[in-house]
Amino acid sequence: MTGLSVEILAAAAPAPITSAGDTRLGVAVLAAIAVIVLLITRLKLHAFLALTVGSLALGVFAGAPLGKTVASFTAGLGATVAGVGVLIALGAILGRLLADSGGADEIVDTILARAKGRAMPWAMVLIASVIGLPLFFEVGIVLLIPVVLMVAKRGNYSLMRIGIPALAGLSVMHGLIPPHPGPLVAIDALHANLGVTLALGVVVAIPTVIVAGPLFSRYAARWVDVPAPERMVPQRPSAELAHRPRFGATVFTVLLPVALMLVKALVDIVVDDPASGVQRVTDVAGSPLIALLTAVLVGMFTLGRAAGFTRERLSTTVEKSLAPIAGILLIVGAGGGFKQTLIDAGVGGAILDLSKQWSVPALLLAWLIAVAIRLATGSATVATISAAGLAGPLAAGMSTTETALLVLAIGSGSLFFSHVNDAGFWLVKEYFGMTVGQTVKTWSVMETIISVAGLGCVLLLSLVL
Repeated sequence: MTGLSVEILAAAAPAPITSAGDTRLGVAVLAAIAVIVLLITRLKLHAFLALTVGSLALGVFAGAPLGKTVASFTAGLGATVAGVGVLIALGAILGRLLADSGGADEIVDTILARAKGRAMPWAMVLIASVIGLPLFFEVGIVLLIPVVLMVAKRGNYSLMRIGIPALAGLSVMHGLIPPHPGPLVAIDALHANLGVTLALGVVVAIPTVIVAGPLFSRYAARWVDVPAPERMVPQRPSAELAHRPRFGATVFTVLLPVALMLVKALVDIVVDDPASGVQRVTDVAGSPLIALLTAVLVGMFTLGRAAGFTRERLSTTVEKSLAPIAGILLIVGAGGGFKQTLIDAGVGGAILDLSKQWSVPALLLAWLIAVAIRLATGSATVATISAAGLAGPLAAGMSTTETALLVLAIGSGSLFFSHVNDAGFWLVKEYFGMTVGQTVKTWSVMETIISVAGLGCVLLLSLVL
């Protein structure tokens, strides 16, 4: 968001909704989160409605006028959607182009043709990380699971030995790396530098995905030995295409927005002169909106036209990519509304005071908050958004690097121990044909390893940087 838009939003933001004491605020927050958890897990209410009701409940429990609570919620919803809504839409378009054009299949086939034997789990991590960069987690699973099943069956590999690395790659991208919704919202809420967060996110992601993927898969394969279920092997997405994009062009398109944002971050550090022509150019080209928009426009040629798409087919692909993200945008927006309600209620300041009394490091406290919300709601995105709102005051006075690490600590916490209240848990269970117990011993443990390893890397970086 531009400085002007931030000033406008700040000027339009409502006054604090309550001045209740810390004890009452604590009870109000716990009660509101309990309402959200109950609505999502027991009553199966959509997360958007649950977050909306929970935000109103927070104001009621805190003794605030309903009008001020509504104003806080709507202000937070609008600011969040304005900040990340377009980015989520552009990411969805790029992901759909990658899938429909056969570009994803080209990456998969090229890498698998060069990987054999013990290298296969590492190849699956690489595939999932590259494919998962522009794709939402659920889309990535749907795209990659057929590949995992076919590789396991044709190569006579253990399904867990191949599947866990792929899932780890997707999950790490989802929790730590923008343009995924959770990291984007946390960056926006904590006013972190996107380029620096992206660069540090890659540093954290590499060792984390190695530990949770290829290394852990050795043990997961021993604990759970299930064959690839025949019924879950559908036709390849691009089987009807006469042509597919080339490997080099596909990888270039996928990595283009990442490269632009990283160049911006590097120039900001090295040049550090707002009057410099080079920095002004990279500030524009490396902004998230321009970087993703550039990748989408380039992808229409390198992916769409290379696959033989007509203008009508490209238009249809773009249109189809936007419909599925409506729910995501509503959840993200409502999460932003809940975050703003928390802030206006004074919860962030209370947590900041509590952290000083307990001497809990800010990074660890942010991680613990995200873990608690993740375990309660089952949603990594909801956990990231809510934790970012609660941990907002912790970022005050932090350096650019420290704020980026705070975002990554929250992202790591949001992935902790996926279980029965997480849609991803059931998606993995059904695709792999496992029981609930087997899914806990593989998928849930893998998610926990990612969360803890991610926190460990963040804490190590905080000591060095």
